[in-house]
Amino acid sequence: MTTPSNLAAYFDHTNLKADTTEKDIKKLCEEAKQNGFYSVCVNPVWVKNCVRWLKDTDVKVCTVIGFPLGANKTTIKVSEMKRAISDGAHEVDMVINIGKLRDGKARYVRDELVKCRKAAGNAVLKVIIETCYLNEAEKEAVIKLCVETGCDFVKTSTGFGSGGASVGDIALMRKVGGNKIKIKASGGIKTLKDVLSLIEAGADRIGSSGSVAILKENI
Repeated sequence: MTTPSNLAAYFDHTNLKADTTEKDIKKLCEEAKQNGFYSVCVNPVWVKNCVRWLKDTDVKVCTVIGFPLGANKTTIKVSEMKRAISDGAHEVDMVINIGKLRDGKARYVRDELVKCRKAAGNAVLKVIIETCYLNEAEKEAVIKLCVETGCDFVKTSTGFGSGGASVGDIALMRKVGGNKIKIKASGGIKTLKDVLSLIEAGADRIGSSGSVAILKENI
C-alpha cells in the first residue's frame, strides 16, 4: 500500500465525546492547523468556537446531526442542520433513521434525505448509515438512496455503534455508488495500516480521533 503524499488532508479530526470541554476543542483545532487536517468534526455546540479559532486557515468545520442514534424526527434534523450551518459549519454528517430503513420504509428514508439535502444548501452533506446494524441488502438500498438524492458522501459509522469502518463496507459503497458519491470511513480507525487499507478500498475521507498518532506513524 502506498501512502498518499497528502495523507493529512484525508482526515476529519474528530472529538464527539460527551465529556468534551472547551479546552479539548481548542486543542483539536490547534492540532488540525498544525497537521493540515481537512476539517475538525465536533458536536453542534462547538461549531461557532471552531469557526472563530480556525478563521484564516484552510481547516473546515464539520458537525453532526441527529447524532448518534438518528432517531430524531426529520423536522428536528432539518432545524438542527440549518442552525449548524448558520453558526458556520461547512460540512454536516447526518445519521439516517436506522430503524425506519430496517423496517423497509425506504420512502421515509428517501424523504428525509431530500429534506436534509435541501436544508444543507451549499454545505457538504455526509450521510451516516451505521453499517454495523445493516445487512448487505439494506446497505445497498441506502447507498442508492444517497446517490439518488444528491448527497455528497455516504459515511460508515458514528463511532458509537457496535462496529466501525471495514474494508468490505468501503468496497461495497464504492461498487454501489461508483463515482457518483464520495465515501467517508469512520469508527475504530486507529492505525496507519487501517487508514491505507480503507483509502485503497475507496475511501475519500477518514474520520478519526486518533489522527495525530496515525500521522506520526508515517514519519
